[in-house]
Amino acid sequence: MMISTPETSWQTGTPAVCSTDLLCPVSVLFVRHDSIYKTLPGCDLWDAQRDATKWGGGNPVIAHPPCRAWGRLAHFANPPPGEREYAVWSVQQIRKWGGVLEHPAQSRLWGSVSLPKPGHGRDEWGGWSMSIDQHWWGHRANKETWLYVCGCEPAEAPKTPLRIDEGTHYIMRDRRRGTASRNWWKRRLPTREREATPEAFARWLVELARRCKGHNEKAHA
Repeated sequence: MMISTPETSWQTGTPAVCSTDLLCPVSVLFVRHDSIYKTLPGCDLWDAQRDATKWGGGNPVIAHPPCRAWGRLAHFANPPPGEREYAVWSVQQIRKWGGVLEHPAQSRLWGSVSLPKPGHGRDEWGGWSMSIDQHWWGHRANKETWLYVCGCEPAEAPKTPLRIDEGTHYIMRDRRRGTASRNWWKRRLPTREREATPEAFARWLVELARRCKGHNEKAHA
């Protein structure tokens, strides 16, 4: 039987096996109470009940900070006091301990804390960004996403799957001229599925975080 890896599990449909599940724990910050990460080995999970801001550091992280205050519709958002700062705090942890932050494409966080946009080099901590579509890992809608990574080289990242087919559903209707009529046949995803991380993508992020190292002396100072 072929063993599935983080790079191929989206194709095989079987759970991925990471060689360092027990050797390198990964902390996942700001997860949902019903997160798919709770089914994966070697993950230290921080949901609202546990309070991610109390995480003490010591290993690579995956950060999924709330994004409503940073997205295209931020002017309609009404986040509770302090929520917007979670993303800035997450960037600080990734620069210090290594790991990856996930946010919607075009998130205003990038400009606010001077993160390099995808394809625009690195910042002074060695961090870089990449643009992906969660549909590549099985999301039923096209969900363009930006990742900020610290602690590993782009060539060290797990291989990224690529799909050229289009998602069968949508998250938010695009009302640009001609787009709405072209996608009339798509159905909107339920809220739970819009917010959820596909299992194959979660496994890929865990493997990416495990390959990161907290090596920034400047961040530790």
